[in-house]
Amino acid sequence: ILVAAFVHASWNFLAKRAGGGAVFVWLFAALSAAFYLPVAVAICLWQQPHVGGVEVLFLAGSAVLHLFYFLLLQRGYGHGDLSVVYPVARGSGPVLATAAAVAILGERPTAAALAGAALIIAGVFVVSGGLQGFWRERAGRSVGYGLATGVLIAGYTVWDKVSVSTLLLPPILVDYCSNLGRTVLLTPYAMRRRGEIRSLWGRCRKEVIWVALLTPLSYILVLTAMVFTPVSYVAPAREVSVLIAVAMGTGLLSEGQAGRRMLAAGVIVIGIVLLAQN
Repeated sequence: ILVAAFVHASWNFLAKRAGGGAVFVWLFAALSAAFYLPVAVAICLWQQPHVGGVEVLFLAGSAVLHLFYFLLLQRGYGHGDLSVVYPVARGSGPVLATAAAVAILGERPTAAALAGAALIIAGVFVVSGGLQGFWRERAGRSVGYGLATGVLIAGYTVWDKVSVSTLLLPPILVDYCSNLGRTVLLTPYAMRRRGEIRSLWGRCRKEVIWVALLTPLSYILVLTAMVFTPVSYVAPAREVSVLIAVAMGTGLLSEGQAGRRMLAAGVIVIGIVLLAQN
């Protein structure tokens, strides 16, 4: 989860720097599908998972949820700072994912784990500016996109948890089908904007390639953890990536308020320690 957090924050930083957009989502999803095809084929030949009607439904649903997640996230980056949109999205996601895991999947996290999750979430919102900063930004599109993205994070987290732990689909297959599905769904849109694709590739080739490599890697690591770990532990623990993203946003993108936002690190670290007491 910690490795995934670093990788996740890194690709979000690169996406923000590249400017994002639907064409960007299509381009890196298509490259991800090409890069990870040999690995996906090898894993499927080795594990030979059962893929019936229910499994296909969950794979297709994951692709749709992730498509809307990426599109909303990129729109958010187009309207706000990385150090605002990312914490709001990642902070609201685990709250909803943990609640859904308890209500739908019947998970029962310990009191210490719930306290740790609460501390992580509190730290995330302190990083984003606390209640005063959240209220001030609330009318802005950046926070709205962040919250909408958080809902989708909760949705695909619980959905994909069922795929890998109940249906026993390999994590690499779940992520690969998500990338392939996004590529297929966005291809008609992308083909009408070939000029934008050429321009984006010319300006941000390195960013596109790195995002295409890092995005699947970060989520495959998370899905692997969810095979044997409850969602109510995995979802909040991922939010250590907020610290990395805020450091990148305030330091490398000069978004400011580094001191106050980094002070929340202690709260989040304590929360992660409590979260591990299961």
